[in-house]
Amino acid sequence: MLSVYEGFFSGGARIVHSDIVLGLTEGGQHHQVLSLHGEVHREATRQRMEDDTCYRALTAAGVGVTSLGRTFRSTGVSVGFTGPELAGTARATAGADVVLSLKEQPLALLNQAGLPRRPVVVCLHRSDPENQGTALDELKAAIADGTVVACVCCAESTRAAYRAAGIPSDLLHVIPNGVDLFRFRPDAARRLAVRTELGIDPAAPVVVFAARYDGMKNVPLLLAAARAWLGRVPDGQVLMCGAGMTAENPGLTTDLATAFQGATRLADRGVRLLGVRRDMEMLYAASDVVALTSAWGEAAPLCLIEGMMCGAVPVATDVGDSAAIVAGHGLVTAPDPEVIAAAWSQAVAARADLAPALAAHRERFSRTRMIASYAALLDRAAAGATRPALPDLF
Repeated sequence: MLSVYEGFFSGGARIVHSDIVLGLTEGGQHHQVLSLHGEVHREATRQRMEDDTCYRALTAAGVGVTSLGRTFRSTGVSVGFTGPELAGTARATAGADVVLSLKEQPLALLNQAGLPRRPVVVCLHRSDPENQGTALDELKAAIADGTVVACVCCAESTRAAYRAAGIPSDLLHVIPNGVDLFRFRPDAARRLAVRTELGIDPAAPVVVFAARYDGMKNVPLLLAAARAWLGRVPDGQVLMCGAGMTAENPGLTTDLATAFQGATRLADRGVRLLGVRRDMEMLYAASDVVALTSAWGEAAPLCLIEGMMCGAVPVATDVGDSAAIVAGHGLVTAPDPEVIAAAWSQAVAARADLAPALAAHRERFSRTRMIASYAALLDRAAAGATRPALPDLF
């Protein structure tokens, strides 16, 4: 199997897909990864492939990872592929029985003429296909010529959105995101360790916001809710982590200044900018609430699942499959800062009462279930038997 990534940069889709590759490798499949970019500049962060946690985990497990060596800048203009780049792609695809495209963006490369023809499975992780530049057109072109034999949707909202955008229903298979339940679990020692590291009182209420700095995440709404909440919770803490969640990001510092105008001491006391963390299981275990304020594009947000599995109560806006994920385990809110702030306090108060329901439904979010479903679909793709659509395997 060959997986093709646009690049190695912070984000839930890359984390999930890399974990799937690791799980399938553990199960006996042979996987390689090809990345279009060796370095990505986005969310006010330089992200080198070799520094990425997913890259390190893959290579440590013996998965070969190569790159076309490109550098991506969000302000740049895409250019065509060179002869050496196409030759490298041809060598990589020639040895594969099936090619997995992480999201539809790599299809711009895989659709190039002259490459070895292999069945392609596209892994879709958003619910706004028409907000992805030319990617939807590339997907339709690959389907039209028979290259794409299946699309894996991580959420029902993804399947519905791509079906509405004209992708044939019999190509769309839903395999919900899952996580390692041993890694992501409530842990009192982790909770205390992180709070000690950050100087947070063991009894203080803590909200974590794990996201890259992107418009879809609606950071201004999160910060407006943080101001409202911190204003009435004297010992509250809001932890912000992810690419671009640092004081070196001018966009974020502007958002902070706007949200906390006239109340900078409140921000200084209660908002922590932690950047990219490689110990999310510890950060979630240290938190009482995991917050999501996204306005569009989400499908099955990984932060909600990981946070819940660590005992943090999810509080999310109604985007993608968030409401279905949160149902019975947390709260769905309107995109209003006062409503969100009140929901955070309600979630903190209800955390102990919700813990049994979270514990009872852990298997629903299992990595093992997710990987087994991927393995079954890829076996069928390799055998040329993905249509008509498989019954969902969960």
